[in-house]
Amino acid sequence: MLKKQKTAVIIGAGPAGLTTAYELVTRSKIKPVIIERTNRFGGLATTIDYKGYKLDIGGHRFFTKSDRVMDWWLEKLPLETSKGNKVKIVYQNKAKILVNKQLGAISKEPNDVMLVRRRKSRIYYNGKLFDYPLKLNLNTIRQLGIFISIKIGFSYIQSVLFPRKENNLEDFFINRFGEELYRIFFKTYTEKVWGKTCKELSAEWGAQRIKGLSISKVIMASIFGKSRETSLVEKFLYPKYGPGQLWNKVAKQVIKEGGKVDFNTSVKSIQITGNMVKNISVINRNGKEKSLSGDYFFSTMAISELVERLAPKPSKEIISIAQGLEYRDFIVVGILLNKLRNKVDDNWIYIHDPSVKVGRIQIFNNWSPFLIKDPDKVWIGMEYFCNFGDAFWKKTDKEIIETAKDEFSKIGFADKTDFLDATVVRMPKAYPAYTGTYKDFSKLRAYLDKIDNLYLIGRNGMHKYNNQDHSMLTAMVAVDNILSERKDKSNIWAVNTEEDYHEIK
Repeated sequence: MLKKQKTAVIIGAGPAGLTTAYELVTRSKIKPVIIERTNRFGGLATTIDYKGYKLDIGGHRFFTKSDRVMDWWLEKLPLETSKGNKVKIVYQNKAKILVNKQLGAISKEPNDVMLVRRRKSRIYYNGKLFDYPLKLNLNTIRQLGIFISIKIGFSYIQSVLFPRKENNLEDFFINRFGEELYRIFFKTYTEKVWGKTCKELSAEWGAQRIKGLSISKVIMASIFGKSRETSLVEKFLYPKYGPGQLWNKVAKQVIKEGGKVDFNTSVKSIQITGNMVKNISVINRNGKEKSLSGDYFFSTMAISELVERLAPKPSKEIISIAQGLEYRDFIVVGILLNKLRNKVDDNWIYIHDPSVKVGRIQIFNNWSPFLIKDPDKVWIGMEYFCNFGDAFWKKTDKEIIETAKDEFSKIGFADKTDFLDATVVRMPKAYPAYTGTYKDFSKLRAYLDKIDNLYLIGRNGMHKYNNQDHSMLTAMVAVDNILSERKDKSNIWAVNTEEDYHEIK
């Protein structure tokens, strides 16, 4: 008697969901069925095409310290390089030893490639542009002024002599940078991103994203400069036509190998029997409902939404924790310009000006010239952090575009006469926050981990502020567990817990 083919139902076609599906079709006989509520692949890492101008939502630098992820990327999109031009990826491993990894085969297909791009971001503060990450060099001191620079020095000494107990993110920043530098270069932008004061935010956010950075390391880097080796902290890989290019290619391979994708389909309910998911009920945009059974279930949907759909319902405590998890939503305004007042070669500019709402500006020309239909034009993304349903989110697209135009002109990057066209892209639940009921998250995790065939992966699936490579690794490890028949899921949650793992963002 032939064994019945096993099926994995995957909720979400973002990096974690598609990585899961690809790993299953290439490493096992398990058939993946992907449920995606939008009509595109890639999740937050999709690429939006607007009249031939491509928009990368939030910006996705392809940087990782994982050999497994790097090899995975380069297998799909090999490096574009000229003949005889050898490029090496250099990064730090856990022991902080520089390691050279020769890149994979050079692509024979001119479009399906990764570009090597120079990383450059700066901070806009008080009408001036400062290096990011910050460098405490003569140029910075000259721009800040000697008086403020002295205040920065004394406030840092005070933080070293009298460190604070780290009860919140403000304490975390001040202990590492001093109060004056925190006020100038961390407070405004962080509060724009999260919509809360730094006193309201957990110090865990800093431990997750800032890692080992401190003013002492900033000073050392400023004095001794960069390593002579090329580092992907200074350079990164980027798909020729944006991150969606990679995920569309992965999805095509998944479908070719027998995987299935249902677009415009949402999860209505998840039926639990004992400690197993029995089936899930889904509904498409036409209102047609169907039930999907499977052997394994992977979820990248927001945990708050997942728990809401469980049947039977969990305890009131679990429901309360799930409902109390908080998120930050995201709007990017793509703006086409004739020109900028001054040419900039930045990928991002962080706006530390409290008089405008915009948090960050992308210059897509500097991510990849192939994102731009007309190379003589400038294509930018104005990034706004907000909450679903708040006053800014409720604005019409036309109103948001006018706000973006006004703010871009106000901070002096372009004249209004240079604006040609614009579009608005909204992304709910872009950033899971370590606020609300997150302090009780361990109880929620313990409850969900007991559902043996349910695997939480990815940024929203785990409510972890992961980068793309970490989301992929959670998917890879989850598939590893299935193929090795490991039931304990702690290794999935352990992805990205090392303090020195992250690229400085």
